[in-house]
Amino acid sequence: MRNATLTTILPEERHGSALRPILFVSGLLVAGVIIWQAIATSGNSNPFLPSTNSTAAVLDIGVLVFREGLECVLVLAAITAGMTGRRRSSRHPIVIGAETGFIATLATWIVAVHVMDDIGQSISALALQAATGFLAVIVLLVVMNWFFHKVYWAGWISLHNRRRRDLVELADSQQISRLSLFWGMAMLGFTSLYREGFEVVLFLQSYRLRLGDEIVLWGVCIGIFLSGIVAVLTFVAHRRLPYRKMLILTGILLGIVLTVMVGEQTQEMQLAHWITTTRIPSLENLIPAWMGLWFSVFPTVESLLAQAAAVLLVLGSYIAANRASRHDPSAAEVRSETEENSIA
Repeated sequence: MRNATLTTILPEERHGSALRPILFVSGLLVAGVIIWQAIATSGNSNPFLPSTNSTAAVLDIGVLVFREGLECVLVLAAITAGMTGRRRSSRHPIVIGAETGFIATLATWIVAVHVMDDIGQSISALALQAATGFLAVIVLLVVMNWFFHKVYWAGWISLHNRRRRDLVELADSQQISRLSLFWGMAMLGFTSLYREGFEVVLFLQSYRLRLGDEIVLWGVCIGIFLSGIVAVLTFVAHRRLPYRKMLILTGILLGIVLTVMVGEQTQEMQLAHWITTTRIPSLENLIPAWMGLWFSVFPTVESLLAQAAAVLLVLGSYIAANRASRHDPSAAEVRSETEENSIA
C-alpha cells in the first residue's frame, strides 16, 4: 500500500519540480521587460495625465484572464474526476456546456461594448472611465477570493461536486432520464466557464475605454494561451498539476494588479473631479517616473492612501481566511480535492 502511495505522489512531485524552472524563467522575462521599459521610457511623471503604458496593461489583463482560466480548469477537473468507464460519456455534455459558456462570454462582451458606447454618448469620457474603473476594482477584489475564500473558491468547487454526485446517483437509480442527466451536466460545464468569463468581461471594460480594443485583445490572447496550456496538461496529458500553488502565485500577481488598478482608479476619479487632489511636494523627487508608469504610484495623498488601504485589505482578509479555513473541516476537504483530483 505504501509503495502504491509513493507511485501516485512521486509523478506529481517530479512534475511540480519541472514547473519551477519554467516559472522562474517566466518571472525573469517579466522582470526584464519591466526593467527595460523603466530605463527606456521617461515615464508618466504627471499624475494629472492618464497612464498610457500598454505593456503593463497587457500583462495585467493576461494575469487576470489566466487566473480566471486556471480556476475554470480547476472546477472542470474536479467535476470530471472519476468519470471513467461507463460514466465517461457524462464528460461530453460538460464539454458542450463549457463551449456554450465561451460563446455566451463572447456575446456578453459584444453587449457590454454596445452598452458602454451608448452610455459614453451621454456622459463624459472621464466620468465613464472613472465609473468602469471603480467597477473593475470591485470585480478584482472578488476575483482574488481572499476575503470570500470559502464562498468563492472552496464553496464553488464543493457546490459543483455535490451537484455532479447527485446527478450521477439519480441516474444510477434511474430516477432521472438520460436527457435530464445531459442537461444537468451541460449546466455544470456552462456555469463553470461563464461565471469566470462574465467577471472578465466586466473587468476589461475599463481597459477598453482607456486603451482601446487592441491592447485588450493582446492581453486576452496571452491569458487564454496560458490557460490553454494548463487545460491541455490536465485533460489531454492527464497531468497532476499543483493547482493550489499556481492559484497562490497568480493571487500574488493579482495583488500587484489590484494596487495598480487602485492607483489608476484614484487618478481617474481625480481627473473627473470626483475627489480632491492633494499633492505631496516632498515625494515628487523621491518617486521615480517609472513608478507612475508601471505601478500608478503618484505623489498624492489620495492615491497613496487608497493603495495602502488596498494592500492592508488583501493581507488582512487573506490571513483571516487562512485562519478560518484551518478550523473548517469542509474547507480541508475541498483543499484535498483540489490537490488530489486529476483526470483519469
